[in-house]
Amino acid sequence: MSGATRRGPASRHGGMWRGLLLGLLVLIPGVVAGEFLLEVLPHPGYTGLNDALAIVFGFLFGWISIGLWISLAGAVLLLFRTRSRLMAPASTTGDARVALVVPVFREDPHAVCARVESVYRSLEAAGRLTQCDFFLLSDSNDADAWVEEEVAWAGLRARLGIEARVYYRRRHINIKRKSGNIADFCRRWGSQYRYMVVLDADSLMTGEVLGRLVDLMEHNPSVGLIQTLPAAIHQDTLFGRIQQFASRLYGPVFAAGLHFWHMGEGHYWGHNAIVRVAPFMRHCALPRLPGSGAFGGEIMSHDFVEAALLRRAGWEVWLEPGLEGSYEETPPTLLDELKRDRRWAQGNIQHTRLIFARGFVPLHRAVFVNGIMSYGSSLLWLAFLLLSSTEVVLHVLVPPRYFPHAHVLFPVWPVWHPQWAATLFWFTLAILFIPKLMSIALAIINRRTRGFGGVAHLLAGVLAESLVSALLAPVRMLFHTMFVISVLMGRKTPWGPQVRGNASTGWREAVRYHGPGTALAIAWGGLIYGLSPAYFWWLLPVMGAWVAAIPLSVWLSRVGPGQAARRLGLFVTPEEAHPPALMRLYQEALAAPGFTRCTAARGFLAAIVDPGVNALHCALLRPSDSRHEGTVLSRQQLILAAIKDGPAALDATERLRLLSDRDSTAALHWQVWALRAPRARYWLADNITMTTVEQPTPPIAQVHH
Repeated sequence: MSGATRRGPASRHGGMWRGLLLGLLVLIPGVVAGEFLLEVLPHPGYTGLNDALAIVFGFLFGWISIGLWISLAGAVLLLFRTRSRLMAPASTTGDARVALVVPVFREDPHAVCARVESVYRSLEAAGRLTQCDFFLLSDSNDADAWVEEEVAWAGLRARLGIEARVYYRRRHINIKRKSGNIADFCRRWGSQYRYMVVLDADSLMTGEVLGRLVDLMEHNPSVGLIQTLPAAIHQDTLFGRIQQFASRLYGPVFAAGLHFWHMGEGHYWGHNAIVRVAPFMRHCALPRLPGSGAFGGEIMSHDFVEAALLRRAGWEVWLEPGLEGSYEETPPTLLDELKRDRRWAQGNIQHTRLIFARGFVPLHRAVFVNGIMSYGSSLLWLAFLLLSSTEVVLHVLVPPRYFPHAHVLFPVWPVWHPQWAATLFWFTLAILFIPKLMSIALAIINRRTRGFGGVAHLLAGVLAESLVSALLAPVRMLFHTMFVISVLMGRKTPWGPQVRGNASTGWREAVRYHGPGTALAIAWGGLIYGLSPAYFWWLLPVMGAWVAAIPLSVWLSRVGPGQAARRLGLFVTPEEAHPPALMRLYQEALAAPGFTRCTAARGFLAAIVDPGVNALHCALLRPSDSRHEGTVLSRQQLILAAIKDGPAALDATERLRLLSDRDSTAALHWQVWALRAPRARYWLADNITMTTVEQPTPPIAQVHH
């Protein structure tokens, strides 16, 4: 991938100097904290152990201080309302073609299409619809999900009308996951569009923001990508509402800080962003990493790498936090968040192969390191706990040497300074909580507290969120440590669908995932309490959180406590206090009727039994691609087995094989309707609920194969 002449030298040099300054601001406190810890530890002690503790703690202290400096810069920008470096007129009526792409993988198709419809109507109201085409890009590998996606898309097309340019395409070969899905779109249709807006299945963006993004790209020709800051929405569980509140209150400050420090060498989070298609196609083809195991193969966290490749080629990458009207959903439970983090951990740690790759700018190398440390720091925190516990055990079990050197006249008494330890502890807490205090102050100064339910509810929400975060931090630390160890052992992460909506955690599931941590806490804490009760109280915040993880995880996953908090005015966000028009459009789209079926059948069964769904599915398929005698015979055998023993005779792979062939799907449909009792009961019983067809089948011309 050859580079181009670098553009935007001002932002490049500015970002470099700011990056160096941030590095010094992180390095100096880390060194000071490590030296300070050496003075806190008992003296004389175990030199090697003390040095290891000081190094690990200094590294971790520097790591947590990054958040302080980023938030401080963001707070200053927001306080003085400094304008972005990206400039554009208020509005234009350009003719740039824009593709809005929505990769999906076994999502709720009705909800996905409702989001697409709400964005479509918002664009229409903003007068920007003529520029935009929509693409639903499916990677679903389940027969039921595939058919339901087609049905949901057909209902969407029927509601929007024949003029709507909303296309659906399902890949048959699912390589490279989401990045491969986007790359496939670019190869087929990318040349027809100047810009591409990447949306996740849970994303929403207003027409005004989409139009503004296009204007910014049009008037900043050196920019290859602009990332928005999505606000979390639609959370009902207590865990989801707390995360939604925290990201909405603290997120803008942190994002503004990233905007300041990174400038044109910013982040890309893989969604809710606009991309200049031509350079993306030219420079962002992802290689397959050599080797096997977790560090080889397909690049999982592709978004960071794509941003780095764009910048290497000379294109600027900006995070633009000032655009409000970009939304996403977050995991509803702690376990769902941790399952997502398991994939992110492997993808981020995989970036160790890319840190020293040729041509990347220093700030994007730092972004790779930051992503790795997002999970690697948990391993260091656990190492710090183990080292400090070992220090305590040794001092208890091994008698002190009062005469450590020969020919010493006076004994050397063990000395340590517990008051200094308390000072270091409170200073560390201050580093963690100052960004929250700055966010509260900015909300009050900028008169944004009404969106969070008022000052009193805002303060109560921050207090409650801080308590829950303190309890969850050790739990996350333990899981992230296991994720890192698993990756280092070469174990790969399966790719599964995201959990949306109001999922909850059962007691059995909570015991399965949190039980080992609880047992570890009881054993570890019991050992330390028996040897050194004083040190046990220092460990109690961590061990207590591990013990409380099971009931806490279950309770936070419930909708009831979340609704109770909402009634009390806790964890309210501006989108709830003053719902934007886009939310109303989304709710209307959710309630709108879908594609009218002739039967009550769903999924694979509908594609075979329901005449309307069968006709739709067959129309979306290409003609049979293989006339090989063995292939045809194999499909005929599957049809015979299905006719004889019903759909239960087909496994998941066989259902996909039949649905992928138009002739086989049509043949099975006609043979099922020709069945007589008793075999007909396998297919038709409880599935033929005839309804009145009120909507015509939408035109099939809007399909891309």
